[in-house]
Amino acid sequence: MHAARPLTPVLQRLQRLQRLRRAQSRGFTLVELVMVIVILGALATFALPRALDLAAWRLRAFGDELLAQNQAMQRLALQQRRVVVGTLTGTGATYAYSGGATIFSLACPAATSPCISEGGSRTITFNAGNTGRSVTSTGSALAVTVASGSTSRSYQIETETGLFRSLP
Repeated sequence: MHAARPLTPVLQRLQRLQRLRRAQSRGFTLVELVMVIVILGALATFALPRALDLAAWRLRAFGDELLAQNQAMQRLALQQRRVVVGTLTGTGATYAYSGGATIFSLACPAATSPCISEGGSRTITFNAGNTGRSVTSTGSALAVTVASGSTSRSYQIETETGLFRSLP
């Protein structure tokens, strides 16, 4: 066996430097911590309120559901060869057979009712007169604006075809 050789002064100095570097590299500097706090503060002030604006998300979901139900009721009317009448009010939409039996009701989100801006009751009749046509109560394209507060989204229901589409 060999006897342990004493470390040379150069190697001892290198080892001490390495130990000091390891000790100095632990944790974050005060400048880094302050920058993280500033960035988090900016996000909390500007980005989070928009991301957490639940009313806007609820209205978007309501508009998408209204569009989907409108298309589903149009298909149902054509498949069953029955007249389906959709009634839009400020608080939501109701779809019923022409005889009066309700098929589906879609209410505005609770926190944003009323959510349809246009006043009064308006209707769209799918499969009017068993011809496959769609007829609106205005006789022309029916505007539907889903809105609450600063959030709004516009749709249009076409007469004749019943196409329900989002407007830019």
